[in-house]
Amino acid sequence: MIKILLLSDTHSYIDEDILKYVKEADEVWHAGDIGDIVVTDAIKKIKPIKAVYGNIDNSIIRSEFPEHNRFMCEDVDVWITHIGGYPKAYDVRVREAIQKSPPKLFICGHSHILKVMPDKSLNLLHMNPGAAGKHGFHKIRTMLRFTIDGSKIDNLEVIEFNKRH
Repeated sequence: MIKILLLSDTHSYIDEDILKYVKEADEVWHAGDIGDIVVTDAIKKIKPIKAVYGNIDNSIIRSEFPEHNRFMCEDVDVWITHIGGYPKAYDVRVREAIQKSPPKLFICGHSHILKVMPDKSLNLLHMNPGAAGKHGFHKIRTMLRFTIDGSKIDNLEVIEFNKRH
């Protein structure tokens, strides 16, 4: 069993509140708009990280992380990208590929809106952890944590921080 912390849209922001949850996870996954490499460097000092770059990320971040990260976690096929859309409204950048070869878990960020929903037509689970940073229109900073045990995605928990200041 692997404990995952999923975050996105940090926009250069990292603090002890986030790092507290990093310490409790086995792996951290970041769905883009990292903002500054110091964010992922701070996480890497504590736990392994898998990440993708987002539309605001510079060449340093883009040279370290891909636009799409597809991998197996235990028996779960995972695909992380920053701009992916939602079931029935996937972004043009992923639409054809996701229909041809759907993962079991599809993760994206970008919207700053936390959303977890099944796509029954493709037999996958879609996750967007919302935004963990302070930049953007969102009022509450959010992340997700969950476990993967074999082929089972379980123990999903929403992490909310106080209103940003």
